Amino acid sequence: MEETVVRDKRARKKIPINLVTIRPAKLFDIPYIMRVEHLSFREKYPRGIFLTFLEANPDTFLVAEYNGKVIGYVMGYLRPDMEGHIMSIAVDPEYRGNGIGKALMIAVIERLLKKGARWIGLEVRVSNERAIRLYERLGFRKVKRIIGYYSDGEDAYYMVLPAEEWRGN
Repeated sequence: MEETVVRDKRARKKIPINLVTIRPAKLFDIPYIMRVEHLSFREKYPRGIFLTFLEANPDTFLVAEYNGKVIGYVMGYLRPDMEGHIMSIAVDPEYRGNGIGKALMIAVIERLLKKGARWIGLEVRVSNERAIRLYERLGFRKVKRIIGYYSDGEDAYYMVLPAEEWRGN
């Protein structure tokens, strides 16, 4: 999973998390999801990936919406080995620091566990300290370092949250 690495100079907007709605993504959200993706990552998924993922995983492809605007998303799915995997998560740089990433993660973890996931896994850039701290606060542990995982050669940590250790943070 690619993580946020872009440093945005714009002023961040403070918003109350209780005014953010986490809901399943819809087809009409794809352009807005792609906007968040493009603001967030060096390596970007093409539109077809989002469309295919939405069709295959409609209940674990979630968006965060504020005042009718998509400001974040998370893509999770259940693998055949019963791993709930987080493929991607991003929050619009203007809205980071409001707990939106945490809210998206909690929502997708809950849905994956209800589908029978025995653990939740994800990959994160070793340089993305902010995301790593969030995942650790949610109960994830680093289990291995994947050398050269990203196309620019950066390593990733594979992090895991066993289902029995989920505390519903």
